Amino acid sequence: MPHTPSTLLPINLPEVLAEVQAVFARYEDALVHNRVEVLDELFWNSPHTLRYGATENLLGYQAIQAFRAGRSPQGLARCLHNTVITTYGPDFATANTEFRRAGSTRLGRQSQTWMRTPEGWRVVAAHVSLLD
Repeated sequence: MPHTPSTLLPINLPEVLAEVQAVFARYEDALVHNRVEVLDELFWNSPHTLRYGATENLLGYQAIQAFRAGRSPQGLARCLHNTVITTYGPDFATANTEFRRAGSTRLGRQSQTWMRTPEGWRVVAAHVSLLD
């Protein structure tokens, strides 16, 4: 008998969804305030972690960390729209959102894959892109 994802893992368990919503909010606050140490903490420290940015492809935690350390703290303010966070079982989640930077008409899109680790929730993959 074929299985559907909903029969394999419970979707959006309330306590798990609340955890991921909170860590996503913490990530967003760190991003717009350039709290690099928090951003570094929230990415999984692994060579398997990746972040495809609007202008860069970063493979591995060290590449992501170096990018954050060298990034300008200017122009990071943004407004989020259409944020969708979905959890799959107790240890896996996705977060997708649209954003606009202050003073820009371009629409940005951000996707994150989150995994619960012994240290807490961590981003294991991220993608940021901009539409004209």
